[in-house]
Amino acid sequence: MFSMLEESRRTKLWLAIMMAFVFVASLSIVLFYGDHFLLGTYEKLNNDDVKYVNSAKILLNYHTLAYNSGTKPTAFIMPGVPLILSGLMLIFGQNDTAVMAYRVLQATLQSGSIFLLFVLARYVLNSRIAMIVCAISCFYLPDYFTAGVILSEAWFKTIFMLLLTFTIVAIEKRQLRYYIIVAVFLAMACYFKPQAVLYPIVFAIPWFMHKYSWKQMISFTMVIIVTFCLLLTPWWVRNYESFGKWIPFTNSAGSPFLQGALIFDKLPSDGFFVQYPQYTPKNILLGSEEAKVVTAKRILYYGLTHEPLKYLAWHTVIKTALLYIAPFYWKPILGIHYPVMITFQIIMFFMAIMGIVLSFIQKKAKKLVILLAFSYFTLIYLPFVTFDRYGYPNHFILLIFAAFCGERLFSNYKTRRNLHQSLRQARGEA
Repeated sequence: MFSMLEESRRTKLWLAIMMAFVFVASLSIVLFYGDHFLLGTYEKLNNDDVKYVNSAKILLNYHTLAYNSGTKPTAFIMPGVPLILSGLMLIFGQNDTAVMAYRVLQATLQSGSIFLLFVLARYVLNSRIAMIVCAISCFYLPDYFTAGVILSEAWFKTIFMLLLTFTIVAIEKRQLRYYIIVAVFLAMACYFKPQAVLYPIVFAIPWFMHKYSWKQMISFTMVIIVTFCLLLTPWWVRNYESFGKWIPFTNSAGSPFLQGALIFDKLPSDGFFVQYPQYTPKNILLGSEEAKVVTAKRILYYGLTHEPLKYLAWHTVIKTALLYIAPFYWKPILGIHYPVMITFQIIMFFMAIMGIVLSFIQKKAKKLVILLAFSYFTLIYLPFVTFDRYGYPNHFILLIFAAFCGERLFSNYKTRRNLHQSLRQARGEA
């Protein structure tokens, strides 16, 4: 899967050039813009990025993972970002140098992602389209924005690409070691975003299509479970020691679930407050995480029974569009502002849909696994709040199919043009 032996020297050279370009461009952008990428302020601690930096300092100084909890332990977030930041602070000090080092690491990840993008696009389609995808990705500004923000998206995207690549390898090779590697990347993904935990269901359909025996399916499933549990054990032990109970990931699902139940952040209709008089417009968003889960379920129940079409549309089509129709590009880079990027994103989104449809019509793509993974990381977010940041790690899949669509349209145009030229020449000779 990773081998480049069959690729031409030209392909290898251009791929290396694109990887170098992305690294130099990412590095230059993060060094030049620096704290331009901050979404909050260190004084107010009013956004995830500055809260992560603060959590890293507390982790280093007090050996406690805290988040919105002073110096007291929390299970509100997964520890991936604070652990990396605290490690960099241990090396570079608790200052801007460590934060900049984090950005430099993310620039490196974005460069490496170009190779992974080539590998995946080549597998799904071919080397030619893979090169087109990589060329487009070189100028996809949300990747450079993501290299600069102190969040988890750059890390999760890279891990997801590795997870997807080794999923394909594991399915085709049927070897134990590849399923262990899959479990390792799955655990790594969960240390950033626990939504990845059910990802192994992606194996179900390919296993049956590749005619795996029940013995193979059970044994590989157990390998994934055991490896995953071993790697998550430190987190589970920490949570039990801190809170006296087993918390598999976080205890913060209530807020995003409640936010996701509200259509465009608007309160439910007046009838909801009549049916549930304990709620008022002022207190409906308040309470513990457990209470927010209950509130969200009641909003969903009321909405699906009284306004079913509205709520079904919200929890399917609209939420999916919110993941992908807008770019994860919250601050301008190189003078290119949001309206330009959202125009590109919308075009890419609809071309990707066309590309997926074309891939089914022409039956040229080995698309099953990548589309199952894409579907999983779409559906898993639909019960919760959805927006461009959560959809960003999937955007490379959209790029692959958008490039396929563009290549097909261009090839068809060239074919028709050559046909017309041939007909004109034939008429002239006649």
